[in-house]
Amino acid sequence: MKSHRIARRAVLLATTGFAITAAVFGPARPALADEVTVFAAASLRNALTDIAEQWLAETGNTAVMSFAGSSALARQIQEGAPADLFISANVDWMDTLEADGLIQPDTRRDILGNTLVLIAHGQDAEPVEIAPGFDLVGLLGDEHLAMAFVDSVPAGIYGREALTSLGIWEDVLPHVAQSENVRAALALVASGEAPYGITYATDAVADDNVTVVGTFPADSHPPIIYPAALTTEASGDAAAAFLDYLSTDAARPLFERQGFTVLD
Repeated sequence: MKSHRIARRAVLLATTGFAITAAVFGPARPALADEVTVFAAASLRNALTDIAEQWLAETGNTAVMSFAGSSALARQIQEGAPADLFISANVDWMDTLEADGLIQPDTRRDILGNTLVLIAHGQDAEPVEIAPGFDLVGLLGDEHLAMAFVDSVPAGIYGREALTSLGIWEDVLPHVAQSENVRAALALVASGEAPYGITYATDAVADDNVTVVGTFPADSHPPIIYPAALTTEASGDAAAAFLDYLSTDAARPLFERQGFTVLD
């Protein structure tokens, strides 16, 4: 029964340590309303929170969000976390779950694109030109560059690849302060703990305490693509309906307001 399924989810979430970091709730839902658990890349926090609120208002169904680095979420799904829908900030982690038989391949689709930027603390930082040989070390001085984990989190991986392409990664590496996800890297710069950081353009939009000072050339890293898919744990119609809703005209402006490119 549906009530047993929801109760089972509550128990699993409480006992496995897979914390839900943001939930969208509203007025009392109709008796037949459903709940969808969404594991999504941290960079989607603002857009998906707005979309979930709108979807709730339109359908009475609730989307419960868990935001973290794509790598952490993928590993949680591998370990049995009860997600209905996974949205990754790169294709590699979705490929991993597909190879493990943990998503429904026929539901997989690329929904969004993004841009990689260099951000600085404050609102009056001077712009810089990002090109091969860019003297980022000179810009940093004795300070640090905030990045998401460069070996596992997509934003960090894209950043490392961009700096490698520009021929400066080995020089910059000793200055890198790594964080568990891109929003944590954003927070380091917003608070002034690091003067510069590498994030997505959409993260910079989310915080008034940072300024985009440069955009990395598109050919310095692979395209930033966000694939989404239902997991094999998903059942019922609500999860599929929410996945479809992400590609509707109703959701598009909420993604674009945060700086995402919506892929048709």
